[in-house]
Amino acid sequence: MNAQPAALEPDATSALDGPRGGPPPLAGSILDVIGNTPLVELRQVVRRRGLEGRILAKLEYLNPGSSKKDRVALEIVRRARADGRLRPGQAVVEVTSGNTGTGLAIVCAALGHPFVAVMSRGNTVERARQMAAFGAEVVLVDQGPGGVSGQVSGSDMNLVEEEARRLVAERSAFRAYQFESDDNCRAHERHTGPELWEQSEGQIDAFAMIAGTCGTYTGVMRYLRRVNPSVRGYLIEPARAAVLAGVCVDDPRHKIQGTGYGRHDLPLLDRALVNEFLQVDDPEAAELTRALAIEEGIFAGISTGANLAVALRLLAGPERGNTIAIIVCDSGLKYLSTDLYP
Repeated sequence: MNAQPAALEPDATSALDGPRGGPPPLAGSILDVIGNTPLVELRQVVRRRGLEGRILAKLEYLNPGSSKKDRVALEIVRRARADGRLRPGQAVVEVTSGNTGTGLAIVCAALGHPFVAVMSRGNTVERARQMAAFGAEVVLVDQGPGGVSGQVSGSDMNLVEEEARRLVAERSAFRAYQFESDDNCRAHERHTGPELWEQSEGQIDAFAMIAGTCGTYTGVMRYLRRVNPSVRGYLIEPARAAVLAGVCVDDPRHKIQGTGYGRHDLPLLDRALVNEFLQVDDPEAAELTRALAIEEGIFAGISTGANLAVALRLLAGPERGNTIAIIVCDSGLKYLSTDLYP
C-alpha cells in the first residue's frame, strides 16, 4: 500500500499558491537590488512555543552581500561621492567584522574603488574569503593576549582600529567610519524602517535589535517612532558584554560576532529610543538560530538568534499578544566554520 502524503500544516498551505506578483524589473547594476527585502511572519516558532502574538522577520540576509550592512555601505559611499569626500578611484578603508566589509567590497567593485577591509583574526574565515572574492584586500589583525578564535573582544577591535588608521594615512584613503557616520543610521531610517512599516501594514508594536554599531536600531526606531510614537524599542547585548545596560563586565568575550564591542561610547546610539536594554547569552542565541533554520527554513547567523530569543521572551511577558519586528542580520553560510551549525 502506498504511503499517504503527510498533511500540510495549516499555516503552510498559502505557500502552495506560489510567489505573488511579477518579478522585479531589470536592474542597472547590483547596487539597484540592495534593500526591499522580504518580511516574513515566524508562525511556526511562535505557535510551537504556545505564545500569543506575532514575530515579523526582515530577511536582510537576502541582500547581495548576505547582510543588512549592504544598505549602510551603499549609503556611505554614495553620499561621500556626492559631496566630494570620496574621489573617483580613491581607495576605501574600513574596520569590519565582515558584513560591512562585504557590503563595501560589493559597492566599491561596482563603482570602481579599491577596498581594504581591516578585520580581527577572531572573526570567521568565511567572511574574509567572501570579501576577497569581491576583490577586496583583507588585512587580518592578530588578536590581543588571551584572544579566542570566534570571540572578538573590545581590545581586539582596538588593535584593528590602530591598523586601519595606519592604512588610511599610508594610502590617502577614504575611511567609511561605520561606527560614527550618521549615514549608517540614515540608510535604515530612509529604507529599512519604511519597508517594515509598509510590509506590516502599520502593525508593529515593538522592535528588538542587537547592538552592533547601533545604526540599524537607531535608524529603524527613528522612523517607527515618527509614524507611531508608541512603538517600543528593545536594545539587545551579549550577556557578557552588556556595558550599555550598565553591567560590570569582567570578561567581555562572546560568540555573537559583530555585536557587543564593550564600548560605552557608541555615537550612533540614541538612548531616548530605548525602552529597555536586554541581554542574551551565547547558548540561547545559538539554540534559537538553529531553531529558526529547522522550524522556519531561515538560515541565519547567531546575532539573528539573539534577536529571536528576545522577541520570544517579550511575547511570553510584556509584549504578550503584540507584534514584534526583528532583523535577520546575515546568513548562516558565514558561520559554517564555527560550532553554530555542527
